[in-house]
Formats: sequence, C-alpha cells, structure tokens
Amino acid sequence: MNHNPRSRTWFRLAALYFAIGVALGVTMGASGDHSLFAVHAHVNLLGWVSMALFGIIGTAHPSITEGRVAAVQFWMYNVGVPVMLGALTLRLKGFASVEPLIAVASVLVGCSVLLFAWLVFSRISTTTERLSSAARESRLS
Repeated sequence: MNHNPRSRTWFRLAALYFAIGVALGVTMGASGDHSLFAVHAHVNLLGWVSMALFGIIGTAHPSITEGRVAAVQFWMYNVGVPVMLGALTLRLKGFASVEPLIAVASVLVGCSVLLFAWLVFSRISTTTERLSSAARESRLS
C-alpha cells in the first residue's frame, strides 16, 4: 500500500489527465476535427505519463516528495500544466492574444521539471548511498 500522500496525489491526477486525454481523443475522432491534437498530446504526456512517473518515482523514493522544494515543484507543475493546456486550447481556436500566457506557463512547467530533476539527483543518490553504507556496515559487524 502506498503511504506517500504526494505520490498518491500524483497518481490520482495522472488518472484524471488520462481520462481527459482519452475523452479528447474520442471527441476528435468522432467529430473529425483534430485541431486540438497538440492539446491532446500535451494532456497525455504532461498529465497522464509524467504525473504517473512522478508518482512511481516518489513511491520508490519517498524522499523526493518531502519538504518545501518538493511542494514547490508539485504546485509549479500543477498550476503550469492546466494553465498552459487551457491557453494552448484557446490559441489553437484562434485567440492569438494568449501566447504570452502559454509562454509563462511553459516556463513554469519547465522550471518545475528542472526542480524534479534536481530532487531526483540530490535525494535518490543520497538515499542509495545511505543504504549502501548501512549494508556495508552491517556486513562488517
């Protein structure tokens, strides 16, 4: 059982984005209007796939979901993605004035991804090194 609240939230959000992505894909297919293909792709990649991976990695290595930096990363991503998707939808429907909003939201998502990478490199290696040290010490005792 997953006792990591942030990972559980990542999984729930991933499932929600998966349902949205599938619904959008079915709607596009049924209507023959594929003008929102880019939104569909971003919903599936940034929503379903990335959030599920955040959840899986957070379950395997809970330290990357803990603390202030992890909270900032979570909220940056979860504000940036829906804003970007909404603005991209409007842009593809002809509202060119939302391009600056797409840019700002994209930068927010990009910074969040960089924070996630930093969490992975800084916390997973530390956890692995601690486990290796503990295993070495137990063999020596």
